[in-house]
Amino acid sequence: MASRSSAKSGKTASIRDLNQAVGDYIARQGAATFNYRQVSAAIGAATPRLQKAVAMLLAELAFDGDLIEVSPGKYKSPQRSTVTTGTFVRRSNGKNSVITDTDGEVVFVAERNSMRALNGDKVKVTVAARRRGAEPEAEVVEILEKKEQVFIGTLKVDKHFAYLLTDSKFLATDIFIPRNKLKGGKTGDKAVVRITNWDDDDKNPRGEVVDILGQTGNHHAEMHAILAEFGLPYRYPKAVESAAEKIDAGITPDEIARRVDMRQTVTFTIDPRDAKDFDDALSVKKLKNGNYEIGVHIADVTHYVRPDTTLDREAQSRATSVYLVDRVVPMLPEHLSNGICSLRPDEEKLTFSCIFEMDDKARVINSRIARTVIKSNRRFTYEEAQEIIETGKGDYADEVLTLDRLAKILRKERFEQGAVEFDRAEVKFDIDDNGRPTGVYFKESKDSNKLIEEFMLLANRTVAETIGHPQGKKKAKAFVYRVHDMPDPGKLSDLAQLSRNFGYKIKASGSAREVNRSINKMLSEVKGRGEENFLSTLAIRSMAKAIYSTLNIGHYGLAFDYYTHFTSPIRRYPDMMVHRLLEKYLDGGRSVNAAKLEDQCKHCSDMEQLAANAERASIKYKQVEFMTEHLGDEYTGVISGVTEWGLYVELDENLCEGLVPVRDLADDYYDFDEKNYMLTGRRHGVKYRLGDNVTVRVARADLQKKQLDFVLVDDRGQTKPGEDMLGKNVGAREALAKSPKKHYRNNSQRRRR
Repeated sequence: MASRSSAKSGKTASIRDLNQAVGDYIARQGAATFNYRQVSAAIGAATPRLQKAVAMLLAELAFDGDLIEVSPGKYKSPQRSTVTTGTFVRRSNGKNSVITDTDGEVVFVAERNSMRALNGDKVKVTVAARRRGAEPEAEVVEILEKKEQVFIGTLKVDKHFAYLLTDSKFLATDIFIPRNKLKGGKTGDKAVVRITNWDDDDKNPRGEVVDILGQTGNHHAEMHAILAEFGLPYRYPKAVESAAEKIDAGITPDEIARRVDMRQTVTFTIDPRDAKDFDDALSVKKLKNGNYEIGVHIADVTHYVRPDTTLDREAQSRATSVYLVDRVVPMLPEHLSNGICSLRPDEEKLTFSCIFEMDDKARVINSRIARTVIKSNRRFTYEEAQEIIETGKGDYADEVLTLDRLAKILRKERFEQGAVEFDRAEVKFDIDDNGRPTGVYFKESKDSNKLIEEFMLLANRTVAETIGHPQGKKKAKAFVYRVHDMPDPGKLSDLAQLSRNFGYKIKASGSAREVNRSINKMLSEVKGRGEENFLSTLAIRSMAKAIYSTLNIGHYGLAFDYYTHFTSPIRRYPDMMVHRLLEKYLDGGRSVNAAKLEDQCKHCSDMEQLAANAERASIKYKQVEFMTEHLGDEYTGVISGVTEWGLYVELDENLCEGLVPVRDLADDYYDFDEKNYMLTGRRHGVKYRLGDNVTVRVARADLQKKQLDFVLVDDRGQTKPGEDMLGKNVGAREALAKSPKKHYRNNSQRRRR
């Protein structure tokens, strides 16, 4: 039996060896980033005890300044020069920072050291030497490039001066405006303002009004304000409208002769009931050999919008149509999007088509891509097509039912190949003539939606494979792909571990097909169970975002090796890019410049994200506006987010989301457990976890901040301290007499420690 001293000596040696192995690994990484899992795998630390030791060692090295924590749990060696460049991030709470160009590190910048840089400006900074246990700090020494930006807010006009009360989270101060720069604005107007100067000695910047949107609170003014907030256009320049109006449909006999004429084939569109831009249609024809000819016909937008024209430059700048809660802001003027290019019934239209011969088991026997001319026989809404699917009766029932049957086979095969299946209801509002929301309903994906989805996926994949995986010895040419990366390994590992706690097994490694099958199996088994919200939310958050790129890494979520966007050129510029490249390459053209194409892909990805943010903001605004009529009402809901500042709760009845601030949880001091998505009370052990069911009362609705505040209540309508994970009440609230403000301050002090 080993002596106690020798055992202790062995433990010390083990720790020393671990430290040495970690140090050697870090020394080999140069400027690369890493996390504790990567380090553990590289040095052979396979047990949970050793992995925990590695994680603690990395955290200690970061605390001492020997490593830089680029983002939570992600580290790199501090090889930064004292002078670097980056993008300035201004925050209204004073926590300004710069994101360095070299490694994406976020470095704090005090206001006194900001040179009044604005959010998004390109800056040169000096980074102070890191002190032991302190965060690095930077000072702006030069503003290299000012970002063109405006601020949205409400005007206040006094006798001698005026100012803008900003809505921005990127600016803490009001903007002073000389009276001769008001552009007719009055007190209470929603305005768009540009900062003209901001001297170091001035507390407030000075600016000028760019546009007056209308009275604050007016529906149209607020929707335009949301678009302006994200830098998205809310009207068309006159030159662009004029250029669009001059375009004629131009379906001449000569043009038809250059195309495959499919006007006699049964063709129809299936779209939302409020849609006006029909950019895709399906045709069906039974062949003599028993197979089917299925046509996926896409509006031939690039026939009308030529490269480097006024229309094209505007479309490229916008990159996407924006879908707000009550309107569509189209990428192309309505003369094109809702008129010439829209595949309206009983009108001849020019299209770019994927034409498939499919057998009765949905196997593609052969396919071709061609420019065509069609004439739609019928415009279906999703509801009308769904009724045909469910009853077997209606216009063109045989064709609709054939497509539905083939689509279901394609869908089944896709999931067998490892596609991930996430079904979530979409929030929609009933809105009156004044723009006020009068009701909320959910839009769910049914068979008619899935029918269209499957054939659009088939066309997109076929186009991507045609160019990206050519036959014979031909090389692939530069192309636009829609790519979706593998899930974040750390998040996937956390999902697997947390799922095991509920008895579900998810593979955190292996092939994409194996991992996705395990996720789909879990999502299917968890339906209707108490942990459904928790695990399905975590599964969604583990996924990467899909983007546009010339570098094809495949589409993980769809389980496709090749995928692009070809089917919506009326509303997406990448689809227009694909149409042009497809035409060029099918005609034998040479490959385009990949670097320039990648820049365009990045712009389109960025604009897509901005449009999505604007859509969410418009939904949030209408949710808050809707809930102003329900202050004091109680609802059941699900905890949809857990942060150090509180719990986000999504209501079951209408999917409105609000915050239960941690300062209002006055019964205890709550610690934030980031790894387990949980707040835990120190004294009573009350736990609030992502996915838990709760009852809340609507306490506040702030339209300007687009923010709802809730308070937790018990079954009797009383404010309560909370429930544990099993829903058991763990005690009465003790301390409403205690100041919530004091409670919040104590939490802040604890976080600083």
